[in-house]
Amino acid sequence: MSQRDRDTFIHLFAGGIAGTAGAVVTCPLEVVKTRLQSSSASFIHSIPPRIAQSTAVAAAASNGGSAERGKLIATAANEHHHQLRTATTNSSDHHHNHSSNRQRVCPSSILSRRRPSILAIPQCGLSTSVQSISIWQCLKHIVQTEGSRALFKGLGPNIVGVAPSRAFYFCAYSKTKNTLNAVGIIPANSPLVHIMSASCAGFVSATLTNPIWFVKTRLQLDYNSKSKMTVTECVKRIYATQGIRGFYKGITASYFGISETVIHFVIYEALKKKLNELREAHPTDNKTSRDFLEFMAAGATSKTIASVVAYPHEVARTRLREEGNKYRSFWQTIHTVWKEEGKAGLYRGLGTQLVRQIPNTAIMMATYEAVVYVLTNEINPTDLIVGN
Repeated sequence: MSQRDRDTFIHLFAGGIAGTAGAVVTCPLEVVKTRLQSSSASFIHSIPPRIAQSTAVAAAASNGGSAERGKLIATAANEHHHQLRTATTNSSDHHHNHSSNRQRVCPSSILSRRRPSILAIPQCGLSTSVQSISIWQCLKHIVQTEGSRALFKGLGPNIVGVAPSRAFYFCAYSKTKNTLNAVGIIPANSPLVHIMSASCAGFVSATLTNPIWFVKTRLQLDYNSKSKMTVTECVKRIYATQGIRGFYKGITASYFGISETVIHFVIYEALKKKLNELREAHPTDNKTSRDFLEFMAAGATSKTIASVVAYPHEVARTRLREEGNKYRSFWQTIHTVWKEEGKAGLYRGLGTQLVRQIPNTAIMMATYEAVVYVLTNEINPTDLIVGN
């Protein structure tokens, strides 16, 4: 095996292992995030009134408001919850044969007319006062209504897709960076090299794996607790209704999402360079656990900044992948969400995304660096610097 083939194999294998590890650990939060991003988000309407009441009183007190104000907010939440129950009951009495569908539709239509802030908070994921409660309530609701296995909906396609996706990504990133450095037109290891490498890697990965992520999103948005949709059924339904092109819905949003990847890796490479400079100032023979913790921190920091800046594309991508909706293109989706839900609509689920991305990215980057380090020493001892 040649030197170049060894390097390719190392980055390919390390990227696959790293992506799989992060996806498995954070799958429940991925399900919550996807549901919050969708236009239905049915479990948003199911927060028990006593939790809403206690949260409202606590929020009013923490913000310097009076307890009386908190009670007023809680009363509005309780009245809203009573309306949801009444509408659902009436729908069930008049249309018994379609009760399950009516229970889902009526609360959504009522919420669109009246949106007390205490119930709308989890939609945008921007509030700091109840964000921890909203994420927990979402997880709890999914377990109670669909079972604990529902927290891992879409894990199959995720595992199938994350390994090749990350493998394609890290391999393309490494090969592009090495090629640009070798050509010499652009200064070696400059920010521009990292930007172009990340863009190329993101484009290749998104194009090759979009059908897998499309199926994963559809499975995560399946609210049916009695009959679980299988991957085969999902694929057949998509193909029957939309053909091959249906599997590439939302790919435009993924291409716009390359900006997130670019920001992530530019910041990560800059932090990594600083860490290497500090390490050279105090050289040691072997890497320690502290070195990998530093890579984890660098990965988490860079991904958090990138996620906040480029987050709206994720909401647009999820909406485009929903079944039978009004969203047709990327910019049309962004405009529709902005017009109907305001700025907060473009950031629905951001809090959950950040909570998920920090451990996911930290685990992924640390695993990647660790696997590359181990394989480099075992297979290719002469190349001790990752990616160079």
